[in-house]
Amino acid sequence: MTFATLAELGWSAPFQLQVTPEDALLAPARISAVHRDRVDALAAEGPLSLILPPGLMTSAVAVGDWVLTDGRVLHRLLDRQSVLTRRAAGKGVDRQLIAANLDRLAIITSCNAEFNVARLDRYIALAHAGGVAPAIILTKADTTDPAPYLAEAELAARGGPVLALDSRDPAAAQALAQWCGPGQTLGLVGSSGVGKSTLAGSLTGIEQETGPIRETDSRGRHTTSARFLIRTLFGGWLIDTPGMRELRLAEAAEGIAATFDDLDALALTCRFTNCAHDSEPGCAVRAAVDAGSIDPDRLARWRKLIAEDRHNNETLHEARIRSRSFGKTVKSTTPAKGRKR
Repeated sequence: MTFATLAELGWSAPFQLQVTPEDALLAPARISAVHRDRVDALAAEGPLSLILPPGLMTSAVAVGDWVLTDGRVLHRLLDRQSVLTRRAAGKGVDRQLIAANLDRLAIITSCNAEFNVARLDRYIALAHAGGVAPAIILTKADTTDPAPYLAEAELAARGGPVLALDSRDPAAAQALAQWCGPGQTLGLVGSSGVGKSTLAGSLTGIEQETGPIRETDSRGRHTTSARFLIRTLFGGWLIDTPGMRELRLAEAAEGIAATFDDLDALALTCRFTNCAHDSEPGCAVRAAVDAGSIDPDRLARWRKLIAEDRHNNETLHEARIRSRSFGKTVKSTTPAKGRKR
């Protein structure tokens, strides 16, 4: 069996520079799956199953991460070149890792009732915040006139690539080949039922289970239940993610600014530096809306994401303070080793 070289796996200078002489007995490997108590990885000598050292939880490791290992134990997690995170779904307050060291994030949506510009904004901000170049892929283009969907997606993409295709067409994979050649890693995100699993199967040659589409909202059931690093037919790598019902941004201010770069630039010319772009005098953003050069719905979506990110940042900060305080309390009340009682 022929295994991928480190370069083919995506190993590059920024990772090599992190290897020190003290790491001479360790080898690089890339995380391909994260389980409850261990991780799978790909190395130059083939696949590995690694245990984690004390103090490192699997929740701190993402599919796509580069690590140093002795072949049995994960000894060190290398700094990431890009990473996708979100605030945990439900009532959770932690940041949840989605994937690491992606070169391109393909945001999959469909030309039907599932299409939602606000959701596209959210995914694009997620990509920019994590240092990943986004692309929008419109599926089900064979079922309707894709032109209106393309127009809206191109406005949201702000010059980024937008493609319309039929995910069942064998040629669809070729359209994405430019982003998953040797050494490249492509991520797929999007709601369930938009053809994401079908595209993933075309890119990797591995058929994935697909669920039926509900007629009420043009959505499907979750078919991808976990994240894996899978080799594509074009020599690169794919990380397919489960359909996310809830994508809450946190610590994504830079990503939101990049997604709404036109509004962010206008905001710098407002009279007041703390302008909320509502009814303040001298607001350049409101003036542009009144003049018709800025879509008021786009302004509303921008303000909503900024408010959400600020709220989630405060919640995360408070949770970290509570965690540190709890840790200090536990440490102060735990008898020192060897102390006489």
